[in-house]
Amino acid sequence: MLTSSLILHPAYTVGEVDPRIFGSFIEHLGRAVYHGVYEPGHPTADEEGFRKDVLDLVKKLGVPIVRYPGGNFVSGYRWEDGTGPKDKRPRRPELAWGVTETNEVGIDEFQSWAKKAGSSVMMAVNLGTRGPEEARNLVEYCNFKSGTYYADLRRQNGFEEPFGIKTWCLGNEMDGAWQMGAKTATEYGRIACEAAKLMKWTDPDIELVVCGSSGSGMCGDWEAEVLKHTYDHVDYISLHSYYGNPANDTASFLASSMDMDRFIRTVCAIADYVKHVKRSKKTMYLSFDEWNVWFHSHGAPFEKWSVAPHQLEDVYTFEDALVVGTLLMTLLKHCDRVKMACLAQLVNVIAPIMTENAEDGGRAWAQTIFYPFMHCSAYGRGTVLDARIDCPTYDAKNAKGVPYLESCAVYHEEEREIDLFAVNRSLEEDMAFTCDLTAFGGKELSVIEHLTMTNDDLKAVNTADNPTAVVPEANGDAQAEGGKIIATLGKHSWNVVRVKMN
Repeated sequence: MLTSSLILHPAYTVGEVDPRIFGSFIEHLGRAVYHGVYEPGHPTADEEGFRKDVLDLVKKLGVPIVRYPGGNFVSGYRWEDGTGPKDKRPRRPELAWGVTETNEVGIDEFQSWAKKAGSSVMMAVNLGTRGPEEARNLVEYCNFKSGTYYADLRRQNGFEEPFGIKTWCLGNEMDGAWQMGAKTATEYGRIACEAAKLMKWTDPDIELVVCGSSGSGMCGDWEAEVLKHTYDHVDYISLHSYYGNPANDTASFLASSMDMDRFIRTVCAIADYVKHVKRSKKTMYLSFDEWNVWFHSHGAPFEKWSVAPHQLEDVYTFEDALVVGTLLMTLLKHCDRVKMACLAQLVNVIAPIMTENAEDGGRAWAQTIFYPFMHCSAYGRGTVLDARIDCPTYDAKNAKGVPYLESCAVYHEEEREIDLFAVNRSLEEDMAFTCDLTAFGGKELSVIEHLTMTNDDLKAVNTADNPTAVVPEANGDAQAEGGKIIATLGKHSWNVVRVKMN
């Protein structure tokens, strides 16, 4: 059996978690919107056509913010198409994903859905085929009360009160050749700067996210150049990264979080370099607003120019859930700089929630990755502790010195509670785990629960017919001994140990 230890001290912290680190993402792509969150013909549909069974699952995840409407989609999007009477909205060929967009859902509807889901909207503007003028008009439409053209247009469309959207993305992945209106770093930096000025002059209370690199392998010169133009006008820089296991190398796949960690550290270093060059007193924060496991559905066929086809519908395995758990812990361990993050995406499209169309049965269920996200969202909102970990390591093809234990601890001072998240990466051995909490004073500890998610089959999945094949159970053996927590972490397992300090 492997052995590992964790030492925690209340004086050594990373920072407070911004709840928006548990955000998600819905793009007009595949069945994310249509037949995902919105399906008027579904038995559970409410008066606006939103599926209540999906809303119930979203609420279990506790998603505080949702990025919308894209994604690659936004770089060719005319936001006006999704407003006003539905029978007058245009159908358009959607070039990013090769489908037909009906515009039955737009910002008018989505802001209402977000409220029902208990979320706020992170709105993206089109800086691909459009520019600063259209962006500031959208801010006016959403956030001005009345007395101006776009504010009064919103009121004519049936929304007397402003939507009050306070977080905005300045385009999407503008460094990518796949993007409509892709730009060089200088071209994008200039247009983002001018859009930011106009948008903040329209509403000084909004926060802005500028586009960083579209993946960890593209990071570097882009961030430095873009921030030189925009540093004084924006609040966050974005990061996007997806991980997969196409070679079926599980040991390397389980090391994915090490790449995410390097990516975050690199972007922080670049941002701090620009801060120094500009002699600025402002710290640039990070919005990791696209991240997930994504590789199962690459190249899956669909009918060109169809409406809401099955696109990018990854069916997630148990090992995918382990990787998602390590990625969540990595985000938490950088909560001093990563203030927002968006699991991409939320429903059907590379998502924790899957649905059937109404005509196919209309069921909805949680995929394997649903559960680590749900646990971290429920128990990860507090102070992340700067843990000292001692454990053996292994070498994988894509990484050296990979720790068998990935762990993160979150302290809730008022509740006198510490929640420990842990993944044992070993494919062969259980792990004896000790967490030293003596620095918190006294020895009266108790274990509230030890949740585990394990499965002998790393490729096990949840389906509509068997939605509980891979689910967590409160069957762990963690116990308090003096000022320590002692537990066994099963081989390739996800664990949550919740500790009460009496």
